[in-house]
Amino acid sequence: MSQCCLSGFKWDGKPIGTETKLGKNDTYVTGSNKEVAILIVHDIFGWTFPNARLLADHYAKEADATVYLPDFFGGEIVAPEAMDTGKLDLKAFLGRHSKELRFPEIETCAKSLKQEHGFKKLGAIGFCYGGWAVFQLGAKGKDLVDCISTAHPSALTKEEIDAVGVPVQIIAPEHDPMLTPELKAHANSVIPSLNVAYDYQYFPGLAHGFSVRCDQSDVKQKKGLERAKNVAVGWFAQFLHLH
Repeated sequence: MSQCCLSGFKWDGKPIGTETKLGKNDTYVTGSNKEVAILIVHDIFGWTFPNARLLADHYAKEADATVYLPDFFGGEIVAPEAMDTGKLDLKAFLGRHSKELRFPEIETCAKSLKQEHGFKKLGAIGFCYGGWAVFQLGAKGKDLVDCISTAHPSALTKEEIDAVGVPVQIIAPEHDPMLTPELKAHANSVIPSLNVAYDYQYFPGLAHGFSVRCDQSDVKQKKGLERAKNVAVGWFAQFLHLH
């Protein structure tokens, strides 16, 4: 994960959902569909970041789903201001929230939505840090989610790409030191051979983090943000609705 993950602009607007629990995890929830759910795996700014909650509200309304945004950092909150001042020890932070430590609870939340909450369809979307996690949720044989989407994923491996077994969407900015040209090429070469639906959305001129953290006073960034939101909504609408 690089410094480009650690900057961004808060959006205007107020989230309309509520805070509750999903298993043992605090979670933001929005929407009222009792059959269709979307699980968001957040980026480094966590589950309280207003941008992520506003996106959850959009997904709930526009994809007609109940959207869950749990806390996967054990209560640790990273303020954007900490990035500006360089106060965050990124290496130590990622050590506290490694794949090995955090995926079990991410998986448990997905299972809870299907088994305890009774949702018939479940999608997952991961931003930056959360990108690798949705690939693991969508791995062959997991039978946890019906489709996944990821925007500018961090720490994603070729092995995780190779193992995907559900419809997958990748939202890929041109400039991204985490989703490298090599990794993009690997995904575009391998996924079409896996017998799953695949949607690769390329965003020229935009950079890592744009789909959840952008400067809306910049017309190009704002249009990219809106397009990224719309393609994710369309993906979920296509694969999560029973009719």
